[in-house]
Amino acid sequence: MGESKRRQEKMGEGYGKETPILPWLPVTKGQAEQFMRWTTAGAWIGIGVMIALWVTVRFIGPGFGWWEVL
Repeated sequence: MGESKRRQEKMGEGYGKETPILPWLPVTKGQAEQFMRWTTAGAWIGIGVMIALWVTVRFIGPGFGWWEVL
């Protein structure tokens, strides 16, 4: 008998199902990885927006004479 069949017999109905991160937390490892991908992408988008805003305020804004209003 192969290792897979032994594991399947030992785990019963739980075989092949994702395991939660913590027993009391209903979040699986796959969901945690997906959350990390989304938050990482969101952080990089935020960094890009912040750089674009900085470039606009620092270089483009004074070119239009916005600094004279202040």
